[in-house]
Amino acid sequence: MLRALRNYSTNSRRAMDLRKLRPLILKRIEHRARDYPVKPILPVAREVLRARTALYSGVSTLIRHIPVWACKYCPEVYIGEGGHLIQTCHGYRRHGKKKVHEWVNGSIDDVIVPVECFHLQKMFQNIIKHQERFDHQRVPAVVELCLQAGVDSNDPSIVIAPFDNADDHRSLSEDNLRLIGRQTLDAWEKLRSGVHKLLFVYPARVCKHCCEVHVGPSGHKARTCGVFKYESWHGTHFWKKAGVDDMVPPKRVWHRRRQDPPILVDKGRNYYGHAPAVVDLCSKAGALVPSTYFTMMKIDGLTAPV
Repeated sequence: MLRALRNYSTNSRRAMDLRKLRPLILKRIEHRARDYPVKPILPVAREVLRARTALYSGVSTLIRHIPVWACKYCPEVYIGEGGHLIQTCHGYRRHGKKKVHEWVNGSIDDVIVPVECFHLQKMFQNIIKHQERFDHQRVPAVVELCLQAGVDSNDPSIVIAPFDNADDHRSLSEDNLRLIGRQTLDAWEKLRSGVHKLLFVYPARVCKHCCEVHVGPSGHKARTCGVFKYESWHGTHFWKKAGVDDMVPPKRVWHRRRQDPPILVDKGRNYYGHAPAVVDLCSKAGALVPSTYFTMMKIDGLTAPV
């Protein structure tokens, strides 16, 4: 039985010479760079920076009046009195499973997850190589996104260092605490909404296997992916398009409702709701939560049977 063979003719088309195409590609990139930054989107970037500053200021004030707990051995966070008894601790480096958390005092980084990336001098610059990873400064990803949107690097709204208020230790009334909670929650919504708008215009990438973020048209080549560090690709990132949750992660925590017991127990874990840590913190301060979070928080859900 004769096999059907396909003969591809190489004479019908000339071999493509990439060396001749390189100047055309570089010229196209140079012309594309002229379109950035987009001036109409610049007010949105400035509003994002102002919202970020207000968010850090409000959270740093609230965590001094509302207890925030972080597990000693895993990333679990709880906002409320004394922590919970839900057995979801997997231990250090996931050596354990379904254990009770060991709580320590939390910080602002436990409520607002810090996301950093490499700072680029120009949006369309050469790709950062692995041996060049220490030559570039690491800045918050939201700040880098706003800088590429055209915000001046000397803008006073840019806060890179951890925020700390000297007046946070003063006692606050319930009305003042509720006001700060409402302002902080508004800043959280404005921050996420503004980042969502900026991502329509400015590209950002996130690794498929880890939380590394890169703001720019293409990812970097620094081999820092720790998930597959010992595989054949030696820690190379696999990039995909980043979203709002990658730039501003909503740290999900257990939310205690009015119908729940004072301390959440493991038997009622299927009845309890969740909420982003910032939203839960502001609700504990007395702020009204937007209806978009009601389903996640199970506001009107049943309580666990006794």
